[in-house]
Amino acid sequence: MALQDLTPQLRTRLSRMERAVGWFVFLAMLLLAFGFVYYIYDTAKRKGWFLTKARYFTFVTGATGLKVGDPVMLMGFAAGAITAIKPMPANQFTYNVYVEFELKAPNYGYIWTEGSRAKIATADLLGKRVLEVTKGLGGYPTYIFYPMRMATANEIMNLPESSRWVLGEELPEPNGTNLLAKPLQPLSNLPTLIEAGYTNLLVLDTRTEQKTMTGMWNEKEGRYEPYNSESSGYYLHEDESPAVTEQLQRMVTQVEQALPNILNLTNDLALVLSNSATLTSNLNLLALTAQPAVSNLAGATRHLDQPGALGEWLLPTNINRQLEGTLSNANAALVAANTNLGAVMENLNRSLDSMAGITSNLNVQVQANTNMLSSISDTVTHADEFVQGLKRFWMFRHLFKTSATNVPPRQPSRPVRSPKAAE
Repeated sequence: MALQDLTPQLRTRLSRMERAVGWFVFLAMLLLAFGFVYYIYDTAKRKGWFLTKARYFTFVTGATGLKVGDPVMLMGFAAGAITAIKPMPANQFTYNVYVEFELKAPNYGYIWTEGSRAKIATADLLGKRVLEVTKGLGGYPTYIFYPMRMATANEIMNLPESSRWVLGEELPEPNGTNLLAKPLQPLSNLPTLIEAGYTNLLVLDTRTEQKTMTGMWNEKEGRYEPYNSESSGYYLHEDESPAVTEQLQRMVTQVEQALPNILNLTNDLALVLSNSATLTSNLNLLALTAQPAVSNLAGATRHLDQPGALGEWLLPTNINRQLEGTLSNANAALVAANTNLGAVMENLNRSLDSMAGITSNLNVQVQANTNMLSSISDTVTHADEFVQGLKRFWMFRHLFKTSATNVPPRQPSRPVRSPKAAE
């Protein structure tokens, strides 16, 4: 049916329906576009497309187990991704494979010049390897975000807010190896640096911090150099462990080398077992041969305490009687000695009692007469003086002469000499 054949009312309703369907399609397309844009934004935010990324690189022996897009781990979590893996030129004999990776903000803040390294470790048993960076322990940040410039000493003195300007390079002593100043230190010792001969200095303005990197540390020059998109990045020294396939290959090689020794060991074991079997058969024959001797020994020892047995052979009848007589005499002597010993002990006890009585009486006498000890001492002294007087009296002097038979010889006296002659 043609549109002209419709009534005006139907044509009006149809046009209204067409406009409603058009608005519905337009709104659906608008919602679809909004959802697609939100998906792109969420994906970019989740993958860190809007975050600042710092570029690093390292070298490995082989690219086995590594591929572009693999995450770079830092302290157990993903901090970035590998962006490039390329072989080195053929005339390069120091390194084999170049690996470049990026770290997202703020993860690159953990990478410092001291302690940070790139480790290539084994991830699983299927040959997969992972790149991991370690947290720095000191030194300087690998990247800075402060504006940098070269300035003379006069310009540094006239800088606005000079206390917030820091040094951007290492300054060693002119004739030594020690450092006069280090990067990121205030310029408080500027006169000392001028006296050392440093006129142009690299300084950093810490008043403003930019969102992108402005400088990268140059380890060879000992200073920060300007950073741009064409820079290759900061070099992290590598710690590489071999892949699982290489480790398995080494293990298989060692097993192949050890197999001949294992076979020789099995042959030696077989020889030892055959010798053991021969030895056991010989021991069996020896046991059968020794069986009559063992039977005779058992028969001889069965009646050891009866006459005619082995005990009677070892101890004849006359020796047995002599031993019994000797033991009887020894027993009688011990009984007599025990009796006499009892009597002696009883007499000794009586003597001790008498001695105790005498000493007690003497103690009583001494306590009763306090001058007895002094009198006895005087008597002994006078007796000694009397004897000494007799020794000096001419009539009794010959009675106290000592014999000269055992007198030690007299030492000959040395002649008297002067000290000079003695020397």
